[in-house]
Amino acid sequence: MSFIRKKKKVAIIGSGFVGASCAHWILSHNLADISLIDRKDNLAKGRAIDLFSSSPLVKHDLQIQGGSDYGLAKGADIVVITAGLPRQPGMTRADLLSKNAAIMKEVCEQLKKVVSEETVFIVVSNPLDAMVYQAHKILQTPREKILGMAGVLDTARFKAFIAEKLKVSVQDISALVLGGHGDTMVPLTRLVSVGGIPLEELIKPKDLEQIVERTRHGGGEIVSLLETGSAHYAPAASVVEMAASILRDERRIFPCAALLEGEYGERGIFVGVPCQLNGQGLDRVIEISLNAEEQKQFKKSIQSVQATIQELNQIS
Repeated sequence: MSFIRKKKKVAIIGSGFVGASCAHWILSHNLADISLIDRKDNLAKGRAIDLFSSSPLVKHDLQIQGGSDYGLAKGADIVVITAGLPRQPGMTRADLLSKNAAIMKEVCEQLKKVVSEETVFIVVSNPLDAMVYQAHKILQTPREKILGMAGVLDTARFKAFIAEKLKVSVQDISALVLGGHGDTMVPLTRLVSVGGIPLEELIKPKDLEQIVERTRHGGGEIVSLLETGSAHYAPAASVVEMAASILRDERRIFPCAALLEGEYGERGIFVGVPCQLNGQGLDRVIEISLNAEEQKQFKKSIQSVQATIQELNQIS
């Protein structure tokens, strides 16, 4: 008797650089069929054809389709929302928040019509913590079904900068970044190890402080260099790490923006915390013990996220 495994499906909203890069990583990992959805119909279709044409070269038989019809998201196991304007030099936070909040509202109202109760949402649009809050408010999904991608990216940057400084393999670095996706994020230096060796035994305090600051401003550094865009390769790769754990029921632990329901003494706010992801989405939020300084920094980050949410609520 032969068994045919039903292929998984991921719908990606927004076919700009981040959305297209997500599709590329998903195909290269042979994870799922893809629907690219964008208000620019021809852009989504063109990206889809280009990616599909690579299938004989990267050796997959996955399907990819594109267009402006949200019906393409029907049957998706995961919906990745990348729609929104990228950060631009000189753009204020209020400008970005207002414009992307309107886009997120339009996107989620369309998605509500076509997705199932089992669909898991991964939000990538910025400002991240506010946008995943906005999406949850409109979609009204259980917290297990909606997450924000932030901590995976911030932690990856943190690891990369450490590896660069110490001239070691990134594979030997274990690290964790908590808090909001912005300048108040909290890289937990106390918990970093390199091949099992505590980081603080391998690096000078001044060098570590510089790495922490570079991590906090990593996105801004890229924006200032690109001038007309923002990061997309690493954010997309971060999404696919989360998606793979869900699609394959890997039960991996990542720092994600999750809705807190009493964990860390907070409720009703999305912020980056350690999350275990299984085949249903969020399996559990993991609470870890923070020392006094870490608690202070984490609280400051939460307050920053709360201020953005208050601003969002006034807009919408």
